[in-house]
Amino acid sequence: MSKTIRLTVSFFLVLISTSALAQSGVVDSTKNANQLALQHWYQANQSALSNTTTVAPSFPTGNSPIGLAFDGANMWTVNFGDNTVTKLRANDGSVLGTFAVGNNPWAAAFDGANSWVTNRGDSTVTKLRASDGALLGTFAVTGRSPTGIAFDGANVWVANFDGNDVTKLRASDGLLLGTFSVGRKPLGVAIDGTNVWVANFRDNTVTKLRSSDGALLGTFPVGVQPYALAFDGNSMWVANSGDSTVTILQASNGIELGVVPVFSNANSTVSLAFDGANIWVAGGINLTKVRASDGAVLATPTVVGRAAAVAFDGTKIWVANANFNSVSIL
Repeated sequence: MSKTIRLTVSFFLVLISTSALAQSGVVDSTKNANQLALQHWYQANQSALSNTTTVAPSFPTGNSPIGLAFDGANMWTVNFGDNTVTKLRANDGSVLGTFAVGNNPWAAAFDGANSWVTNRGDSTVTKLRASDGALLGTFAVTGRSPTGIAFDGANVWVANFDGNDVTKLRASDGLLLGTFSVGRKPLGVAIDGTNVWVANFRDNTVTKLRSSDGALLGTFPVGVQPYALAFDGNSMWVANSGDSTVTILQASNGIELGVVPVFSNANSTVSLAFDGANIWVAGGINLTKVRASDGAVLATPTVVGRAAAVAFDGTKIWVANANFNSVSIL
């Protein structure tokens, strides 16, 4: 239990958004399933970042930012320490607003017009209009301690850490569509286009559910204490916080394609982001860039503080520095 408590101040979530839809106010995305799964909310899929030891510029957020979500124009940070989210303009890091959510917010996802935030402390999900941060609703989940969250093009999926299940909410109005059992202590959630993947922290497994009806499609072993997931178009990557590795699974059938050791020290791997060609892994004081095609480690840029979450905005990598109340941009 002590391990879980220590990890409470470092998480990410799988982050999904779209700039065109953000202006239109709709939540049924016009992106195809693979674009949604790859989090292609930006206009270009670029990866120009190189190996560097230069400390990245940082910008202030709320207290203890542990999650990130990109809305096509702005980056949202989930501030666990003060029950808020901060909206920063992606092109220059300017703070555009800070908005109250529920207790102990954990992760966020974008549905094309709105930002959804899981509130672990009161077992709710907050829906904010992305354009101005207006509160559109607060919805109770059927499980307890909601953590990871992802958008599948029409619905929002929420992992309930203390309920051992996931909740499916209709994005248009927050209507509860179902609750589905997964493994023990689910944390991260990701979409592969047609299916929902859930990282089961206590079981050392991931669960694959069909997004249309929540049917169980498989449960697959991974590393120790899986925390977060990211999809690269073909494979599902799983960050294993207990052994500082990343497991690569073939998304079509769950077959293990490889295991990549990313950190040589005891820092936990807690967040992943795909930039179109590479997987970025964050945890502890570390950030690692891994080539998606073969798992080769390409870079280990310097970060400011404890890297609790990582996200890609189409051109730049963002890192949430939980113990410095800031984000860094590479």
